[in-house]
Order: sequence, then C-alpha cells, then structure tokens
Amino acid sequence: MANAWASLCGLLPYEWAQYAFMQNALLAVFLLAPLFALPGCLVINNRMAFFSDAMGHAALTGVAIGAILGIAQPLPAMLLFAMFLACAISLLRRTGSVPADTVISMVMTGSMALGIVILSRQGGFARYSRYLIGDLLSITAADLWMIGAALLFVAVVWVLLFNRLYLISFNEPLARSRGIGVGRYDMFFSMTVAAIVTVAVQWIGILVISSLLVLPAAAARNIAPSIRRYVLFAVGISLVSCLSGLILSYYLATAAGATIVLVSLGLYVTSLVPRLFRRP
Repeated sequence: MANAWASLCGLLPYEWAQYAFMQNALLAVFLLAPLFALPGCLVINNRMAFFSDAMGHAALTGVAIGAILGIAQPLPAMLLFAMFLACAISLLRRTGSVPADTVISMVMTGSMALGIVILSRQGGFARYSRYLIGDLLSITAADLWMIGAALLFVAVVWVLLFNRLYLISFNEPLARSRGIGVGRYDMFFSMTVAAIVTVAVQWIGILVISSLLVLPAAAARNIAPSIRRYVLFAVGISLVSCLSGLILSYYLATAAGATIVLVSLGLYVTSLVPRLFRRP
C-alpha cells in the first residue's frame, strides 16, 4: 500500500511530491481533514470551541505525566489525562453553579500550568516544545494507521449517533423529551473530541489545533443552506485548507500546522463575503 501511494505521488509534476516525508504528510491531511471537520460541525453547534482549546493545552500535562512515568511514547498518558479532564469538565458543566466557560478556563489554565511546572524542572521543557507548534512532516507509516483508525471511529460514531448528537446541540429540552440521555451523550462526545485533539496535537501543535477543528466548520456554516451541505462544505473546506497549507509550508519553510490554520482563517473570512451582500 505504501509503495502504491509513493508511486501515485511520484506521478505528480512537483518537486515536493518526490520526498517520502511529504508523501506521508499528504496522505495524512487527506485523513485529518474529515477527522477534524466532522466533529467540528457539532463543536460549533454545541459552542465547544473553548473546550477543544482546553483539551489541546491539557495535552502538555499528559506529556508531563508520561515523562514522570518514564514512558517513551507519551500518547497513552495524554489520552488518559484527556479522558479524565473531558469527564470532569462535562460533569462540572452540568452539576456546578459556575458558568461553563469559567469551568473550562480554570481547568485549561490549571492543567497547562501543571504541565509546564513538571516539564520545566531541571530545564527539560525545551525537549517537549515541539508539541506547541507540531510537526506534520514527521508523520510515519505507523502514525498514518493510527490516524486512519481514529477517522474510522469518528465515521462510525457519525453514522450511528449524528442525529441524536445534532438534536442535543440544536434543542436539548426536545432531546430530553424524546428520551435521549443528554448527559451521557454529551460526555461521550466530549471524550471523542478530547481523543481527536490529543492524538493529532503532536503534528498540528497545541497552539493552533483548536482552530483547525473550528474554522472549517464555522466557514461552512456561513454558506451552507442545509445540514447535509453544512457537513459536506466543512469537509471540503478542511481538505482545501490542509492541502493548501501543507504545500505553502513547503515553499515558505514555515510550520505546516500553523500555515494550514492561516489558510482556514482566510477561507472563513472569504465565507463572510456573501453574507455582506445579502439583503437585511
């Protein structure tokens, strides 16, 4: 399969397509685009943009916990910590008297501060600074299988649970009246978003990963006339952003994740243009 993809990329008349690291990154963006766009639609509807940002920042503490435990690959520790925080935030949002954005802010700043304190001991923080900006060009074949598995999981969840999750995001009282366990589904979706952010943060970067989850869906919402097109437009915008940003980052010698986010931002601004000319 890898040889077939390399041969296919070799047919492209571009210098960058001949390098193995760019071939892996190219395949990765084809997988990451729908992986972010599909849950991004519900993140926008549920007003969870701040939550996804918190999960990205909390990944640093997961890295720190992995370092303390002496784990060479910190991803398991990152996932466990993200799941714990997702459950905690979901419970606090529904049972506490403090507003949701305040809860998320406290959890985000506290967890990130803890991670920085742990990693900065004896000057060790610099070794983990790559998580801040990500490195999309470092993706390996094993990483691609992991991203593919994550996309498959999201696709199954989307097919089986989208209607219920969308109803909860659109009208929570109506969802309750139909016997849907709102709290249970909310926690499950929060954990799903946390897992997606945690898995991809090492390639996209803590500082920008939330924007990649939010911007394509936000742009699609500005121009989509229906739910079906909303989802399709979000995936399309995400794909265009990822491909364009990856290629631009090669020629500009910039961080791929941040460049992708800037392209997404440009497309979001562009999506506002038709709204400016609509009659009030």
